[in-house]
Amino acid sequence: MTLANLIGHRMAALLRKEFGQIRRDRRFAVSLVLPPTLQLLLFGFALNATVDHLHLGVVDLSQTPESRDLVANLTESGAFVRGGTYLSSDSLGTDLARGKLDAGIVIPADFAKDIRRARQTTVQIVLNAMNANTASIAQGYSEGVLQNWNASLVRGQFRHLATAGPAKGRVSLVSAFLFNPGLVTEWYVVTGTFGLLLVLNGSLIASASMVKEREAGTVEQLLMTPAGTGEIIVAKIAPLFLLLCCMALFATTLLKVIFHVPFRGNVLLVLAGAALCLLCGIGIGTTLATFSKSAQQAQLMAFFVNPPLSSFSGALTPVEAMPHWMQPITVVNPIRHFSLIARGVFLKGSGLDVLWPNMLILVGLSLLLLSLSVWRFRKQLG
Repeated sequence: MTLANLIGHRMAALLRKEFGQIRRDRRFAVSLVLPPTLQLLLFGFALNATVDHLHLGVVDLSQTPESRDLVANLTESGAFVRGGTYLSSDSLGTDLARGKLDAGIVIPADFAKDIRRARQTTVQIVLNAMNANTASIAQGYSEGVLQNWNASLVRGQFRHLATAGPAKGRVSLVSAFLFNPGLVTEWYVVTGTFGLLLVLNGSLIASASMVKEREAGTVEQLLMTPAGTGEIIVAKIAPLFLLLCCMALFATTLLKVIFHVPFRGNVLLVLAGAALCLLCGIGIGTTLATFSKSAQQAQLMAFFVNPPLSSFSGALTPVEAMPHWMQPITVVNPIRHFSLIARGVFLKGSGLDVLWPNMLILVGLSLLLLSLSVWRFRKQLG
């Protein structure tokens, strides 16, 4: 047998051995196929910048067939869905501030009269511009619908209004951008990234700290002291929590100094939400650590948990852009609720009377995740 054949046989035997080992380790084989497939499918749906089915509030001061036809064209386009009818612009603005609406249209009282007299008339579209990209897309949608509707004045049901020569639009659109008049994209991105950093840093640092202590054997030494298991857990979590709170305070300062995010509300409300978000991250990290036997295993588990957590948060892309069956999943995501709190306080000036549901959910999630991590830790020690 030649040297080349001998090397070929040895290599073939080694390859058969490795493939056989992978075949026997079913968990490893599944981890190679299932997580990437699920992540690709989920990210493809979640990270979608296309926005539709925006909730549209209507203030129709005209109450005529023409005004109703315009609203019908807006909702039939698929870009907007009817979010309610309002008697005044003030009540419309209140629901826009509370997040119940994404946009609103105000039709003046003389709308139909001006059209019938071949005069130029104006309607106002009011947009929630916290997400500058969504506001720009919504403005483009409304302008396209209005352009088609203007054309129908000449060749459609209002043919009697047609004049000689090129067709000209009878209705013009005036856009008003609330909460972010300059359409500064960074304000939406950095307030969402703030929540991402809180949860991801909290989970990674807590997980690494727990695994490192267990590998060093110091946890077993602590159990030999008079301190109880609960006291040990609190003592381990408290320093991490305080250090991460300093990081949150520093990040809040950067938002104001570097990115010039307007602080229109109470900053203490944001810091309280940040503290709850950090507790959620610490709870996630310590729970992952109880399922891991080494730092490498903890990092691998965090890789499969943290990317979906950030994608299903609405922090970087609006929740409305996700498929409808995915949107309920974001309700149990702490990043989503903190992003709503940060944007509500900084950009809208909202208070606890508006944001209390998000704060309450953060309290519940932090208690649940910390309780789960304590239970897992005690079980592992036992």
